[in-house]
Order: sequence, then structure tokens, then C-alpha cells
Amino acid sequence: MVEHILGILATFVISIIEATGYLGVMLLMAIESMCVPLPSELIMPFAGYLVSQDKMNLYLAATAGALGCNLGSIVAYEAGKRGGRPLVERWGKYLLIGPDELDAADRFFARWGKSAVFVGRLLPVIRTFIAFPAGVARMPLVPFHIYTFAGSWPFCFALTWLGMKLGEAWHSDPRVKAAFHSADALIGVVLVIAIVWYVWHRISAIRKARSS
Repeated sequence: MVEHILGILATFVISIIEATGYLGVMLLMAIESMCVPLPSELIMPFAGYLVSQDKMNLYLAATAGALGCNLGSIVAYEAGKRGGRPLVERWGKYLLIGPDELDAADRFFARWGKSAVFVGRLLPVIRTFIAFPAGVARMPLVPFHIYTFAGSWPFCFALTWLGMKLGEAWHSDPRVKAAFHSADALIGVVLVIAIVWYVWHRISAIRKARSS
């Protein structure tokens, strides 16, 4: 059952990328960079799987992902520049975005300055929200996009490469497939717990912030 659900999810994401190619990778990564918690850890490895099937190119897939980060970051940057925190405090609840993520991104940006955009793009969670404090600080656009691309490309490349290697091993080494099958129940339980915890944590944090 769990394997079936995970298979549907994988097929759905792959079908989007497979149907639209590099454009699909770019658009999915753009959504993540709009401060929508759509994990790049799902998107880019699936692109890597298609690389293992000779349906995509490793370097072009990574570049499409990085360009998507730049594209989506425009929205988050402008939201920070024009609306600031009040905008997210009003509308972020619909995306399960609370003050905790923005506080972490703010502290990170305050500590590292402009280089935070580059370093932050290499870090999970922080990378999704780092464009917002950059917009609040009105960081110049040209350096912002240079640092965004420079930090996003190695991150996207690493995830794509990992997906490519797993895709190759999946078809060439039966031990890999057997290992995934044997861990099927555990993967499913961990996945469900992670989703439930994230949603509960976000709703609780948003309610707490609104009541304070």
C-alpha cells in the first residue's frame, strides 16, 4: 500500500517533468522559491532519474533548476520589498508559513549579509525563504540574482546527480530495489509522521503568533 502511494507520487512528479522537460523542472523549482514548501529534495532527484534514462542531461537539468530558483525568488523578493513581514503574517498561513521560518531567514541574512543569499541557497529550509529578507533589505537585484544562481546550481546539481546514480543502481543492482522494498513500511511511516508533524507544527506556530 505504502509502495503504491509513493509510486503514485513519484509518477506524478516525473510525469510533469517528463511532459514539459526542463521547463517543468524550472517551474517546479520556481514554486519552491516563492516560499511555497515544495521540497527541491523531491524535484531534482526525479530529474536525475530521467537523466539515468537518457531523457535529460545532467548539467541542463541542474541549470533549469537553478534558473527556476531565480525565477521564483523574484516573487519572494518583491513580496519582502513591497509588503515586508505584515504581508506574510496576513497571507502566510495559507501556505503554512509562520514567523519561525522568517525569523531564521532574517537572522541568517543579518549575520551573513549579501553572502547569505549564496550560502542560504545551499541549505535546506533556509534556501526556500532567504529571498524574502533580501527583499526587505532591498538588496540590489543584480548581486541578488548572481548569488541566487551561484548557490542554487551546485545544490540542484548534487540532488540531480544523486537521483541519477540511484536511478542507475535501481535498474542495474537488484540489491537496491530489494533494500527499498524491505524498508517500505518504515519509509511510509516516517513520511506520514513527517508530514503530520510539519502541518501540526506550522498550524500551532501560526495560531500562537496570532494570539500573542
